[in-house]
Amino acid sequence: QVQLVESGGGWVQPGGSLRLSCARSGSVWPYDVVGWYRQAPGKQREPVATMSSGGVPRYADSVKGRFTISRDNAKNTVTLQMNSLKPEDTAVYYCHSQRCDGQFWGQGTQVTVSP
Repeated sequence: QVQLVESGGGWVQPGGSLRLSCARSGSVWPYDVVGWYRQAPGKQREPVATMSSGGVPRYADSVKGRFTISRDNAKNTVTLQMNSLKPEDTAVYYCHSQRCDGQFWGQGTQVTVSP
């Protein structure tokens, strides 16, 4: 099974930037769809950004133009660059992998955006 571990979360002021990283280990398969999801208190977990094995990204409307997802298959990492952060971006962010044998989640990392 694949293991996903996120890092890079923390506190930032509105308009600031953070970079989240996801390290993948174990039974890593390069043909998965990787992505980032987030969950705010009292809300459902929602997709933020995904990327196919062919490198095609998709973004939630709320983050288009501000967030960028990338993957490095040689290092087995997935990155989410977050710019122009807003208070409504505050949530726990989770790394995700969708494969033919199931889906896998990281433990999450907290992102807090406040003055």
